[in-house]
Amino acid sequence: MIVDIALYQNGARIDGTSDISDLVDGAREQGGFVWVGLAEPSQAEFDLVVGELNFHPLAVEDAINAKQRPKLEDYAGLTFFVIKTVFFDQKAQEITTGEVLCFIDSHFIVTVRHGEGHPLSTIRHDLENQPELLKQGPFSVLHAVADRIIDGYTNIATMLEQEVVSVENKVFTGKRQTFSEEIYFLKREIIEFKHAIEPLIIPISRLFSGSVTSVPEEIRPFFRDTADHLIQACEQASGLDSLITSVLQADLAHIQVQQNIDVRKISAWVALAAGPTMIAGIYGMNFHNIPELKYQYGYYVVLSVMAGLTAFIYRSFKRSGWL
Repeated sequence: MIVDIALYQNGARIDGTSDISDLVDGAREQGGFVWVGLAEPSQAEFDLVVGELNFHPLAVEDAINAKQRPKLEDYAGLTFFVIKTVFFDQKAQEITTGEVLCFIDSHFIVTVRHGEGHPLSTIRHDLENQPELLKQGPFSVLHAVADRIIDGYTNIATMLEQEVVSVENKVFTGKRQTFSEEIYFLKREIIEFKHAIEPLIIPISRLFSGSVTSVPEEIRPFFRDTADHLIQACEQASGLDSLITSVLQADLAHIQVQQNIDVRKISAWVALAAGPTMIAGIYGMNFHNIPELKYQYGYYVVLSVMAGLTAFIYRSFKRSGWL
């Protein structure tokens, strides 16, 4: 739907007609720019905007299809910018992504939101309270949108870090259970988070490096600061990916160690039974000429040897930690 349409001149909102073409004509004649906000627009709503502003066909195709990766493209005076929105459900431990597509001209900006993410209405309200920034034109809106979304990346990275630390503590509690399934699903969400934010580094860098000449000089430092926050979130996500991989390996190693301990204990108990079994087997053979058979105390001697051998083996295993 069409969320809001407004004309901004000298950093102030000018309420009036809601006809997009009239507002854009007024911005071109009297200065200022028009901000059109769309949220998951229907085909008819988007066709209305396209008809008024004459977007490039490739940009229109991207906006309708959505599911775009973060990017920045120039179409003969029209700048097309895509940024991913990210939402993390801590209860379900699930990352969901959406996207915001921005069409920027010298006298208008159109923001199109798809899927989960921060509503841009709060961004508009906050920016309208900063007229000095709004005076810089449509790219001040682009910065406000990108900055708010990237700040959300930092918050999500912090929440993911808490989840990683939590599962790490579970692994090292010493309990005889595996958390590999939980770790695997958390790792998958971290990878999805990385895929959503890392491709944005190059587009954001272009906005402050001067490669996009339409960006006002006064706005470029703001994009540089936003890029710093983005890089911080990306580095944090990469660190979490490496850490969760190590936790998964530690969990598997922990299980292997427990299995080895079990096998060692079983082997020790088998060894304890092996000595007496061997002796009993020897004297259980059906030979007549066994000297000890006629010895009066032979039975008690053999039992004593069995007990002594068993005690010796048990003590040896106990000392070595096998029992």
